[in-house]
Amino acid sequence: MRGFYEIAAAEPDRPAVLGEDGRTYGELLARANRLSHGLAERGTGPGDAVVTVLRNGSEALAMMLATYQLGAYHVPVNWHFTEEEIDYIVADSGAKVVVRSPLDVDDRPAGSPPHRRAGSMMLYTSGTTGRPKGVRRRLLDLTPEDLYPILMRKSWKHFGLPFGGVHLVCSQLYHSAPYGQAMMALNLGHAVVAPERFDAVRALELIERHRVTNAFMVPTMFHRLLAVPDRRTYDLSSLTHLYHGAAPCPPATKHAMIDWLGPVLWEYYGSTEAAVATMVSSREWLAKPGTVGRALEGMTFTIVGDDGREAAPGEPGLVYIGGINRFEYHGDPAKTAAAMRGRDYTPGDIGYLDEDGYLFLLDRRTDLIISGGVNVYPAEIEAALLEHPAVADVAVIGVPDEEWGHRIVALVQPAEGATPGDELTAELLRHCEPRLARLKHPRVVEYRARLPRTPTGKLSRRDVREAYLSS
Repeated sequence: MRGFYEIAAAEPDRPAVLGEDGRTYGELLARANRLSHGLAERGTGPGDAVVTVLRNGSEALAMMLATYQLGAYHVPVNWHFTEEEIDYIVADSGAKVVVRSPLDVDDRPAGSPPHRRAGSMMLYTSGTTGRPKGVRRRLLDLTPEDLYPILMRKSWKHFGLPFGGVHLVCSQLYHSAPYGQAMMALNLGHAVVAPERFDAVRALELIERHRVTNAFMVPTMFHRLLAVPDRRTYDLSSLTHLYHGAAPCPPATKHAMIDWLGPVLWEYYGSTEAAVATMVSSREWLAKPGTVGRALEGMTFTIVGDDGREAAPGEPGLVYIGGINRFEYHGDPAKTAAAMRGRDYTPGDIGYLDEDGYLFLLDRRTDLIISGGVNVYPAEIEAALLEHPAVADVAVIGVPDEEWGHRIVALVQPAEGATPGDELTAELLRHCEPRLARLKHPRVVEYRARLPRTPTGKLSRRDVREAYLSS
C-alpha cells in the first residue's frame, strides 16, 4: 500500500490536477512541501490549527496535503462567509496561521519537512443550534504513510475504487465529503478535476473531456443534471462510481439517475462527526428503495424511541451510530455530551431499521412537524413535490397553528418556464393526492425565486422557517 506522498516520489509525472491549473504529482508534492516549510516557519506544529479561506483548485489541494504532514488541524472556511463569521472561526479554533490567498513560499525547500506527523481536518458545523463548532479528532503519533493502511482498512476500502482514475470535485472543498473524497482520490493515485463551482452542463462536459471515473454529488445536483435537455448526448461511459449523500434523495430522482447512467450510483450516510457509516449500491437500493444502506463493518445503528428505549424493526426513532472514531466539539464539552449516548453518536436524524438491518431515514428531529398530533416528515412531502416537472426545488416547513399545532407550508422554486400562481398550486395539490395522505398535504404553497441551499445541497429549514415567520 502506498499513499500520495509515496506515489508522488515514485511517479512524479503522474497527473494530479487536471484543468487550467494542472499539476503533476511531483509538482503538487513540491508545492505542498514548500507550504509545509512556510507554515512551520510561521509557528505551526502538531495540534495547531491552520485556517484557510481558499477557492477550489490546486492550491486548496496542496494546503490539505501540507497541513496533513505537519500534524496540524486544517480548518477550511467557506469563502462566502462574512468577516465576522470568519473571525469567529479563527478565534474559536485558536488558529496559528490564516491563509486567504496563495502563500509566497517559492524560495522554501521542495523536500519533505522534518518530523512528519499525520494531521486532520477540523471542519466547523453548526448542527441544529448555536454557533458552529469545530469537529476535532484525536491525532495519532503516526506519519501519513503509517496512517494510510488504517484509513484504507477502516473506510476507504468501502468505496471500492481501484488505483488510478479521475475524480471530479463537484462541491466546495471546505465541506467534509468533497474534502475527504479528494484526499482519498489523491491517495489512490487519481487525477483530480476541481472546478470553482458546480454547473450542470459544465459537469457533463468535464466528465466527457477528462473521462471522469468517480465523483461525489448531492441530490440537488442530480435534479439539475436531469433538467439538462441534451444530457443523453454526452459520453459519460467512463463513470463507474457516482457517490451521493449529505441530503435525502427523492426516490423518483434516484430512479431517474439510475435509468440514465446505469447502476453506478453509490449512496452513503454519515456526518462530519461520524464520517461514513453506510454504503449502498444501486442494485441494493433498487431492491430496497429509499434505504441508505446497512452499517459498515465495525459500525452499528441503534434506534431510540421517545421513551428512551430501543425501537423494534420498522419503528421510527432517533438514529445513534456506534463504532465511530472519538471526536469532540472543540471547546464545547456540553455539546459533545448532548450528542452522545454512551459511546454512540446521534446526527439528530429520525429513521428506522428494517428486519434486514437496512436503515431508512425519515427526517431531522428538529424539522419534525407535528400536525393534529401526527408526526409529519417534511422530506417525504418535498420528495413528492419534486416529482412534478414544474418544481425545481422545494422546502417544507411547519409553522405554528392554533388548531393543528403546526401548519404545513411548502415554499416552491418553480422550474424554468413554470408560472407560479393559483393554477400551479392547484395542480401541485392534485399531484400530492395519490402520493401523500391528506394530512400531509401543504396547507399553504408559496413561491420563491430561489431557496438558500449550501453548495452541498443542504437546506436549513430552521433558517427558512425563521425567515418565513419574520416576513
